[in-house]
Amino acid sequence: MTKDELRDVYRMFLADDSATESLGRSLAEVVKGCHKGVTVFLQGNLGMGKTTLSRGVMRGMGHDGAVKSPTYTIVEPYEHLEPVVYHFDLYRLGDPEELEYLGIRDYFGKRSLCLIEWAEKGQGILPSPDLRFLLELKDEGRQATLTSETSLGKELLESLRASGG
Repeated sequence: MTKDELRDVYRMFLADDSATESLGRSLAEVVKGCHKGVTVFLQGNLGMGKTTLSRGVMRGMGHDGAVKSPTYTIVEPYEHLEPVVYHFDLYRLGDPEELEYLGIRDYFGKRSLCLIEWAEKGQGILPSPDLRFLLELKDEGRQATLTSETSLGKELLESLRASGG
């Protein structure tokens, strides 16, 4: 398949934080059935709901504790979940090469879910995402634009769409 054939787009309106968290729970449900590593880029300006979406994923995976953005730690592992979830926030990253010192490549390729906020800061080091979630202001809520980038991403996006995401 060509890159254009892999790309599928699904848009939805998120009225509030509850709807954003619900989308995250839906993503968790479709990823649970996947037997491969999944990489998701979470994009949008500050305050658009990237961490809220991540919280929904963690809740959907069965995590009961706090979920905060790992702005200072860069990565927050949730190794008790199945699959393991790694939540990255690259906002404070000065240079993409810093990711090499963190052993970034060790997080990808196995059966895990990698949620990456501010992925553009890791350009050239990070693998391509399976899915991109772009969150933008729209009316009183948010517009979520979900885009598949790989065949796995396309399958996951189709499952999200079918579930009503």
